[in-house]
Amino acid sequence: MQYRTSFVLFTFSQFAITFLDFVGILVLFANVDSLAGWSLAEVAFLYGIANLAFGLADVFVSPVENVQVAIRAGTFDQILLRPVSPMLQIVTDGFSARRLGKLAQGALVFGFAVAAVNVDWTAARVAMTLLAVLSASTIFGALWVATSCVSFWWVEGREAANAITYGGSFLAQYPLGLYGPWLRRGLAYAVPVAFANYFPATYILGRSDRLGAPSWIAFASPVVAVAVAALSALAWRIAVRHYRSTGS
Repeated sequence: MQYRTSFVLFTFSQFAITFLDFVGILVLFANVDSLAGWSLAEVAFLYGIANLAFGLADVFVSPVENVQVAIRAGTFDQILLRPVSPMLQIVTDGFSARRLGKLAQGALVFGFAVAAVNVDWTAARVAMTLLAVLSASTIFGALWVATSCVSFWWVEGREAANAITYGGSFLAQYPLGLYGPWLRRGLAYAVPVAFANYFPATYILGRSDRLGAPSWIAFASPVVAVAVAALSALAWRIAVRHYRSTGS
């Protein structure tokens, strides 16, 4: 708040630049009636969940990628000497409220989509929607942690990590049926962003998966989120245990 104008401009720019992704979807639907059988409102629903959840992970977890800087500078040694969790130190040191612009954009599109989709909002569907957002933010946050662990061995690994975190978030904005078989399997089982929004959305919107996935898979998102979080926590512990400092 010492630099209010900078804060407002940066937050607005985050909102506006991120919104261009949704403008791209609007341009597509100006020329087609559906994407892989999904209407504009339904794709907006996918987009809204993905970006709202990714925005939450961006605000609270994404600073973990700054561990690369601490490793390269040797300041991770100081972090390990303090009687506080290294993870907590990394994510709070890089916390920036300016990321709220991206979060606000996802929330806006999500609100529009909830109002626009033709859905009977039963208690079960409302609960599934809330679980989907929480599970998706957990999955994206866990992916951020797991990919940041690469920096302990490969110091300049941020761009490779971004291909999974930001790239996964972008691919999650569209129906899975748009992609080829190998990419669909990758998004479902290798980098499980399909569990962040696509599979829960098939239940919420009353759709069946055109690719033949069983109906129960829509309810597996919380389990997948917990599993991915546990694996990323294990990867983080292994990475920290193998930290060797700069040698200087």
